[in-house]
Amino acid sequence: MNASITGRRGLRRWQWLPIAVATAVAVTACGSDSGSGDEDAKVDKITFWLSTSAQLDGYTDLAKAFEAKEGVSVEIVNLPYDGYQDKLRQSAQANSLPDAASVPSLDPIWMNQLQDLSQTAKNPDYKIIESLVAELDGKVLAIPSDVTAAGLFINKSLFDEAKVSYPTDPSSTWTWDEFLAAATQVRTATKAKYDLVYDNSPARIRAFIYGHGGKGFQLGDDLKYTMPDAATVEALSKFKSLNNDQVMPKSVWTSGADPNALFKSGQVVAYFSGVWQVADFAESITNFEWVSAPTPAQPVHATDINTGGKMVAFNNGATAEAAKKWIDFIFQRDNYTKLSEVNGYLPVETGLALNYPFEQKAALDAFALYNKEIELADPISSSGQANGTKLNLAGKAIQDDPTKAEMAKFINGEQDVQKTVENIVNGLNSQVS
Repeated sequence: MNASITGRRGLRRWQWLPIAVATAVAVTACGSDSGSGDEDAKVDKITFWLSTSAQLDGYTDLAKAFEAKEGVSVEIVNLPYDGYQDKLRQSAQANSLPDAASVPSLDPIWMNQLQDLSQTAKNPDYKIIESLVAELDGKVLAIPSDVTAAGLFINKSLFDEAKVSYPTDPSSTWTWDEFLAAATQVRTATKAKYDLVYDNSPARIRAFIYGHGGKGFQLGDDLKYTMPDAATVEALSKFKSLNNDQVMPKSVWTSGADPNALFKSGQVVAYFSGVWQVADFAESITNFEWVSAPTPAQPVHATDINTGGKMVAFNNGATAEAAKKWIDFIFQRDNYTKLSEVNGYLPVETGLALNYPFEQKAALDAFALYNKEIELADPISSSGQANGTKLNLAGKAIQDDPTKAEMAKFINGEQDVQKTVENIVNGLNSQVS
């Protein structure tokens, strides 16, 4: 299957799992102190930070190949997503930034310490999708590691047991009401615990809003967030009503329960997450059959389209050149093909012939489905990514999106929906002002 993506609309994700790997690749929490080193000193190690739950192996393999070629080992530091941005800020203030990193977004605190990656981003041999690469003053400060999209997974075994059908083609998808009715029917027939678990993420709630016809939280021309439309408020109210410990467990959005683990238990009918889960599910789910299903549309066919981590190289003196070589090494055509296959990426390079190492048909089908989802998605699906890029290039950033905290209060009955949207908008604007 060819999962390459060509000429798509400007189109991001994250989690964590500490993984110990051998020799050149160590999972630690220390940054590089190379910024204070001798510019002419021989460099034999660089640090590379990222945050991922199931997409580390590809980088581990490339790190070993990079050391064999360049004689420079890559110490991979896999950090928890919660607090990752703060860790980067603290490291910048302490002059101990890593040499390279995959970051959720650019931060004005350390943007001026980034190297220009134009030579890699614009290399015609790599065929990186131009629309995904943002420039500032003619410099490319970051290159996306991959393309992501939110989407729905279902427990096929439960659907089959309940003899309930489901769509397989995004061009003829179900509505949210139709999906929820089917999920309830399955739960009742199979005595499963919940209809649905839903990632506790501002990006994932955007997909729910867009699918229900809302515009969500958008930037105005003055780079301030505006109050959302009525359809957004209505969508948030509907989402709250689903968190009733029957359709969805309140604990995911209010107290940090792990939706991934809940779905993998086999006691949940469906899970709304995204394409990055495919590699994990293909390897770890053995107690039931799962499939990707089309995202419901009510009435808008939309998702949340983003880029994955933004690959950056810091200007850390003696290690700067090696860090830049590491980023370029990642995007070299053959290397990036292997990275995409092993990590289960939808690639940022066009025309790749990818052979994903999945034995499960479900995993291969999932990538085909996500390609169709992205092609069919309403343009609003990438507006969250676009807003973040606008802020970054203006030297601004959202460090702590208030959506999760305010929605938790709403779901817990501590405030009404109007107070919730006001607090979200005010919380966002307090950071960009």
